[in-house]
Amino acid sequence: MNDMTHPLPKAPSTEGCCGTSTPPVENRNFLSAVKAQAARINKVVWAIIVIFTGLAVLAPAQVPESLKFTGWALIGISPYFLISIAVAAAAHATGSDKLIARVFSGNMVVMIPAAALFGSLSPFCSCGVIPIVAGLLAAGVPLAPVMAFWISSPLMDPQMFILSAAALGVPFTIAKTLAAFGIGLIGGFATLAAQKAGLFANPLSGAIQQSCCGSSSKPEFAPGEGVLWPFWREAPRRQIFNDVFWDTAWFLGKWLTLAFILESLMVAYIPASLVADVLGSGAWWTIPAAVGVGIPAYMNGFAAIPLMAGLLDLGMAPGAALSFMIAGGVTSVPAAMAVFALVRRQVFVWYLAISLTGSMAAGVLYQLTISG
Repeated sequence: MNDMTHPLPKAPSTEGCCGTSTPPVENRNFLSAVKAQAARINKVVWAIIVIFTGLAVLAPAQVPESLKFTGWALIGISPYFLISIAVAAAAHATGSDKLIARVFSGNMVVMIPAAALFGSLSPFCSCGVIPIVAGLLAAGVPLAPVMAFWISSPLMDPQMFILSAAALGVPFTIAKTLAAFGIGLIGGFATLAAQKAGLFANPLSGAIQQSCCGSSSKPEFAPGEGVLWPFWREAPRRQIFNDVFWDTAWFLGKWLTLAFILESLMVAYIPASLVADVLGSGAWWTIPAAVGVGIPAYMNGFAAIPLMAGLLDLGMAPGAALSFMIAGGVTSVPAAMAVFALVRRQVFVWYLAISLTGSMAAGVLYQLTISG
């Protein structure tokens, strides 16, 4: 019997069709998995990673400062954030979102002033109001009263009124309160007119619309069942609550996290003295400059109070101080980023235009009033 030599099986070739080397199957699978995982990471998360990577290389001492600032900011806003998202999720789960939409779809001549007044008195900051607005829009509330509330809410609240009256004077504080109500009123009615002209039919961005309103893959309940306030009794409704809550929390949470990181960098690298140099001259261009500077330099309403008090003591025009506080309160970078993520681009531009125009007009009108 002859011995027959059987050749050993050949290893899979790693050469391509042109003689180039290609990764083994295992490596290709690993690279594919890495690429797939990277694709799942949202661009906002990538931006956060890039920012902290750059800080670790260029300014390592700022990394813990920014982390601490962002953490405390998120903790401070979390009660408003979680409650507002839970309310929005519960509205979907109970089926009451349609009822809310019908209540706010009444006479706009009444609803818009009511929304602006409520916003002027509500204790929500420019970022804290975002989840509430998301819930209202997702529930089908018309954009006009939402815009009135949205613009007026960050500008004044009871605690800020007391502190402002003590540091800036009662006339200035009353002027800011009236400006908050007036700009919200103008924003609401201007938005109503724009919608009657065919604009802003669908204000929410596609991503937040899916997060707040659900998708076809999520469980639904039969429309005939109507409103069920104790929604937790039914598994499908509990699932709707969980889906809407976590999707909306993730969507808005990551944008607010990025916004607070950027705010921490502004606090660190934009000194208050720069604001004083730009706004303390009292020249004719001070009010427009106050509007422009208010966007990147404004931190929060309470921090702006002592800064403006000091500048007013140095001779700053009161109208410029008012414009700075209004423009910054509504369109500061953290708030603007959250708005940018929440609504479609044309609504975002509209929001900025109303806010900036209103803040400049309020400053000019106040300056003329006290001068005359």
